[in-house]
Amino acid sequence: MGHPARILERSDWSARADEHRARIETLIGPYFRARRTGATHPVIDFLFTYYAARPAQITRWHPGFGTVLLDAPEYDGLRGYQICDGAAQVTWDHLVDKADLVAGTLRILEATASRPPRLGCFGLHEWAMVYRTDEKRHRNPLRLGAAGTDAVVEDNRLLCTHFDAFRFFTDSARGRNAVELSRADTVANEQPGCLHATMDMYRYCLRLSPLVGADLLADCFDLALTARELDMRASPYDLSDVLDMRGDPYLPVPIETPEGRARYVTEQTEIARRGAALRDKLIDATRALDAASRTARN
Repeated sequence: MGHPARILERSDWSARADEHRARIETLIGPYFRARRTGATHPVIDFLFTYYAARPAQITRWHPGFGTVLLDAPEYDGLRGYQICDGAAQVTWDHLVDKADLVAGTLRILEATASRPPRLGCFGLHEWAMVYRTDEKRHRNPLRLGAAGTDAVVEDNRLLCTHFDAFRFFTDSARGRNAVELSRADTVANEQPGCLHATMDMYRYCLRLSPLVGADLLADCFDLALTARELDMRASPYDLSDVLDMRGDPYLPVPIETPEGRARYVTEQTEIARRGAALRDKLIDATRALDAASRTARN
């Protein structure tokens, strides 16, 4: 069924799997070790709790649909795989089972890529989540206190385009947003300048794994980590006692100042640039999967 599969000898695919694990270790190894002791991290936890990801999903290498791994008993029993004479590959049945997910992912990726990036939201969604409330989403204190945080929201326009951020706004903040967002309008509003739209590419790879290869997942995870760091550095929280994977504290991007807003846009622009290239790769991958699933069903 479909095109002939690409075949990888064990020496080839095991070397790639080792390189993938080493890359993830470099990116986030200290976090995984601290996590096993029960430690929490207000910046990085989000990439695993909100996206419901397990460390094994990030560290395990997958070749993607259409590749046969010779001498690969390690893949026996993994979701989506079949083993035949010791060779492992993702099944056509699994692709067909995920056809709706593939099509839906392709739809939102293409819609996002079709729009110019909107810059200048300044990450105020995190501020809107604590606007005029005593409840915080993190244990860390607010840099400017409650009154100072509220004042920043009131002095700026809320321009959020991402429903999964907007839905956490306080009741007082929702009416201040430029657009009333809803789940039904997600595809119509997503745009490539949004940090969360960029982070969501990591989620799409997780959901589509093992149909999508781990190399692309690692690329999207790497960028999601960068976006998440800016997300929280520009937030109202004081993270001066929190260390990143290099052992350095998270320095704030003080978006309440002109200099901080300029720095935010500079970093946001670079993340959007990197995101556009990865989005194109993910679109190519999902288009190929979508076409293959249609062929399999006809």
